[in-house]
Amino acid sequence: MDIELNKAEFIKIYKDNINREGSDKLLKWLENSDFFSAPASSKFHNAVEGGLCEHSLNVYKRALEIYELEQQKKSKLFDGITKENLAVATLLHDLCKVNFYKLSFKNAKVNGAWEQVPYYTVEDALPYGHGEKSVYIISGFMRLTRDEAMAINWHMGGFDKRVVGGDFSISQAFEQYPFATLVHVADIMATYFDEERE
Repeated sequence: MDIELNKAEFIKIYKDNINREGSDKLLKWLENSDFFSAPASSKFHNAVEGGLCEHSLNVYKRALEIYELEQQKKSKLFDGITKENLAVATLLHDLCKVNFYKLSFKNAKVNGAWEQVPYYTVEDALPYGHGEKSVYIISGFMRLTRDEAMAINWHMGGFDKRVVGGDFSISQAFEQYPFATLVHVADIMATYFDEERE
């Protein structure tokens, strides 16, 4: 993975598509954070340096493919959803992971000998949840549309701890906001089809 290439691609897509008030401050915040070097997870998908940015790009590309296919079919499924909405919801859906993972080391047997190997741990300074934490962070810089907020909030689908705990709000969100379903599906496709898994 080329971290600098991914960073440049992310910034280009961001600047070409996201132009609302506060977006410049949010991008500056991202550039001053670990967003472009952080992993996407501690041990699941893209658990490598730069994995978070690459994952965000993968979700954007998967969502754009589905969105454009529906547009070609003259589907009304995503009426009112713009490319800006798409870029906001996909590129920023996992901001909850900014400054979240820390590199540590553990002993492991490698080729029959014990060695110190790196791994990521979680240090959550803002334990606000997952999708809802991303919505909270973004909202500190710029306004989200209702569709964007729903898509980011529920992007984890059935993996969301609230759903696991028995909350059924997600089914209403997916029914009322098809864009939320699109972002969730793109996230799953990126995670399971496009990215390294441990």
